[in-house]
Parts: sequence; structure tokens; C-alpha cells
Amino acid sequence: MGSGSSPSSSGGTGNGTSFAGTFTHHNDNARTGQNLNETVLTLTNVTVGTFGKVFSYPLDGVAHASPLYVSGVNIAGQPRNVVYVATEHDSVYAFNADGQTGDPPLWRASFINPPDVTTVPPQDTETDDITPEIGITGTPVIDPASGTLYVVAKTKEVSDGTAGYVQRLHALDIATGAEKFGGPVPIAASALGNGAGSQGGHLTFDPLRQNQRPALLLSNGVVYVAFASHGDKPTYHGWVLGYDATTLGQVMAFCVTPNSGLGGIWMSNGGPAVDSAGNIYFATGNGTFSSGSNDYGDTLLKISPDGTVLDYFTPHDQDFLNQNDLDFGSGGIVLLPDQPGAHPHLVIAAGKNDAIDLVDRDNMGKFTPDDSGAVQTLPNIFPFGGLGGNGNYSAPVYFNGVVYFSPVKNTVQAFGLSNGLLSLAPTSQSVGSFAFPGGTLAVSASGSANGIVWVVGSDATTAGPILRAYDATNLATELYNSNQAGTQDTLPDMANFSVPLVANGKVFVTSRSQLTVYGLLPQATQQAASGALGASSFAALLPELSRIWENLNNFIRTRIL
Repeated sequence: MGSGSSPSSSGGTGNGTSFAGTFTHHNDNARTGQNLNETVLTLTNVTVGTFGKVFSYPLDGVAHASPLYVSGVNIAGQPRNVVYVATEHDSVYAFNADGQTGDPPLWRASFINPPDVTTVPPQDTETDDITPEIGITGTPVIDPASGTLYVVAKTKEVSDGTAGYVQRLHALDIATGAEKFGGPVPIAASALGNGAGSQGGHLTFDPLRQNQRPALLLSNGVVYVAFASHGDKPTYHGWVLGYDATTLGQVMAFCVTPNSGLGGIWMSNGGPAVDSAGNIYFATGNGTFSSGSNDYGDTLLKISPDGTVLDYFTPHDQDFLNQNDLDFGSGGIVLLPDQPGAHPHLVIAAGKNDAIDLVDRDNMGKFTPDDSGAVQTLPNIFPFGGLGGNGNYSAPVYFNGVVYFSPVKNTVQAFGLSNGLLSLAPTSQSVGSFAFPGGTLAVSASGSANGIVWVVGSDATTAGPILRAYDATNLATELYNSNQAGTQDTLPDMANFSVPLVANGKVFVTSRSQLTVYGLLPQATQQAASGALGASSFAALLPELSRIWENLNNFIRTRIL
């Protein structure tokens, strides 16, 4: 590591909290989605009168990847809190997380060099699943110890009049954006098999057809990169590739469907998860299932760090799901904290079908005709799932004994855990709902207190992008939404599956055109906003005014006595 590229021990600037950063998708390698070190934002100050948009930064492309955050990065001798954003224009930005509108990036790395090296036009993949260009889709991962950000970029490259396609793993210094460890390295892989596209009993990774959608995973010194496809356009397979984090040499290659096809790892930008033993978990989509042929379409898989299949769970209706494009792996997964009861180690998943599956990580149940291998299956739990809609695309989040989902065309829903089992129905749900593809979720809290569920998605009523904040203990209590203050706080547009990032009193939301930053408003702005917002804003402030009045009365009574 070069001098000055690791986070400073000072904690950086801003609110002076001890939060070190969000280094990976959904905060940790279990993918719980919770930041339990948020001491600034509370249930009482996230209101339309005190909280709102504070600044924004323009982006050069769509940011489907979720933002990441590191506090106290030593940049040019000054500790900075930094938010990192990757775009489909093949750029990675480092922004001052405590800046203001108009500030330039701290640095920007670009992986294109037109006209010979460009992003990939959607028409080259024969789909329009990502528009108007394809570059970086999967969320990067950061190693705070070495000060390195790992990201995969896709490019179209013309040499001697011939176009080719390349995906590369980059390792960037988080302080400068400079390439590290001799990178980047082109991504290539092969596997034994007679599946679609094979030649002579071997499969070869196709950098054009394979879509690096899932978030990257860093575990025990290895960067794991997973792949699906573009719009199910053949020929493709699900792949997981492992790279040494310091040499960038490939150490593992696993193909989901070596003797058939498909089996993409989608998970809506969610990432593979890892347990304390280093075993890796992920869910797959369409494709053939046959354990005898090592094909695992529509399956929740557990593999070892070297790519050996250790266990799996496949729903009983896998063939039906495959035939009807009801990807089991459309949503992300969560490894739950240890639970009481007979099954302490659980993983939870829900996809395009209408079910939630709770699976024992120590005995995943494999394939049974009635799903009896699962610890618990909640069928028909999302009314717009199955053939009637699209079920769940979002990665769920966990907080304080509750799992939260935001399925398509539906409310945000909380399911409580008791003795290692989920409640059979939501314990609370939001009033507001989200259109396709549902909302993306994050949780902030200070330990077990001041739990807030943050959701970004397309509002089901207005069809416009919206940020909402809910009381985690009761989703029926909406604390704030970005449409309450007229146009003052509205999001300009939306990028599917990018997760709101909560860090040190701010909420960072990426979109198709900018990074929008929300936080506590300056006092003068609060007063102006309160005067302009009218009765609805006054009502939102009533609990705080009541508390102030009660304190004043207590003070007066004390003085009189």
C-alpha cells in the first residue's frame, strides 16, 4: 500500500462519529444492510422540517452500483470522509462526503479512451436491459486495511478495425484512484462441461454475454466476482470467479451450469454472502437443475472458497420457475445472525416467485418434492408474485430480530423472527408502496435504538423516484419522504437497485444523473422550510414542540418550587 492511502485514525471530518465506513454492498459480508453506528440521524430529527436535500454532485452516467463510504481517508495530507460512486460510463468517482454542490470530485478514474475504447452499446448485447451504455454495473468492494477499491469494468475495444469486448478487474488506491498490484487484469475463465457454448468438453467465459451485476465480495484475501447475463440472451452461464486481492491472480472459477446453460447470478445487485468459515452463498436464476450433472438453476448454493459445492436448496417447483422466467435468485440473500432454536444458522431468500424461504445453512435440504428441506417456506406471501406479477427483486435487510422486504407493486413489509422462525404474516407494513422493481432497502440505527428503514424506489402513486424513511419498529410510521417539501428534496431520476447509503448523518442516493445527498438542514434552512411548508410540516413538528414545551414547564416548576 502506498503511503497515505489507508483511512486515517482521526475519523475524518464531519459529525465526529466513530463510523469507519461502508466497504461493501449492504454493509457487511452477511449482507444484513444495517449500519448500527448512526448516531446523528434519529426518529425525532428525520422530519420534513429538519431533514432534507443538502447538496448533490453530477455524474457522467447511470449509477446502478451502490455507493460506498470511507471515513478519514488521507488525501493530499488532509483526512476526508469520502463517498465512492461507479457509473455505467466506466468511471469511478471519489467525492467529499461533507462537501457542497459545485465541489469537484476528489478524483475520478475513467476506464475508456474513445474512439477505440468505449463503453458497450446495449445493441451489441441484443438487449436493452441496461441503457444507454454498459460499463460498471456491480457494486465495488473496498479493503480498508490496504486502502484499495476493487471494481469490474466492461469495455468495447477496437483494434485493427476489429471490435472486441473485455471485462477487467481494477484495484484502485482509494486516496488517488491510481491502479494498484499491477492491475487491471482481464477477466477470463474456463470450466469442464458440455453445456451451451462448450467446445471439446470445455466452457469459456464470454465477456460480452456475461453481465457483472452482483456486488463484489472480499473474503479472506480473495475478491469474488459473480456474473449473470444481459436480458437472458444466450449463450451464458452463471459464474463465480475468485482473485487474489494482492496479486490479482485468479484462484478460483466456478460455473453454475457446466452441462446445460443459464443459471445466472442476478440478486438485483446484491452480493454473494460469506459465513465465519469462509463458505460462500448465493442464489441463481433460470436454468436446468440436476445435481447429478452439477447444474444448479434456480438454487440457493453454498460453495467452499475453492469452488466446491458443499450444499444447496432448490425449490420443489424449480422446473416451473425455469419455464416461466420466475427466477428464484432475482432478489438478494441475507445470512441471519445466530438464532435460538433448532436451526441457529439461517439464510433467507425470496425471488420472482411468491415465496420466502428460510434455510438452515448447516443442512440446506437440497431438493424435495414439497420443500420439506427448508426450515420454513412462506408461499403466496407477496400477492403480486408468481405469474400475476414479479414477486421480489430487492435484497432484504435485517435489524433487531426483524427482516424487511420491499416486493414489486407492494408495501414495505416487516417479518419478525421468534425462536428461529419468521412470522406468518407481516408484523408491520408501510402505507406507501413501490412500483416495479420495488424499493431498495437500508437500515440505520445507534445500536438497537433509533432504527430507521430507508427505501428508494419508484413511487406507486406518482411513478416518480422517491426516498422514504420509516420507523423500523412500525413501518406504518413514515418519518419522511422526499416529496413532502415540494420540489426542494425530490430525486431527479432513479437507477434500479442502487441502495441508499447512510453514514455520519447523511443519506447518499445515486441515480441516472447525480449523487443526491440528504442530511440535517442548517438552522436557517430549517426555519425557512418550516415557514413555507404549511400545516403538514407543522404537524410533523408537533412531537418535538411538545417535548420542548414539557421541558420548559418542568424547568419553570423547578424554579418556582
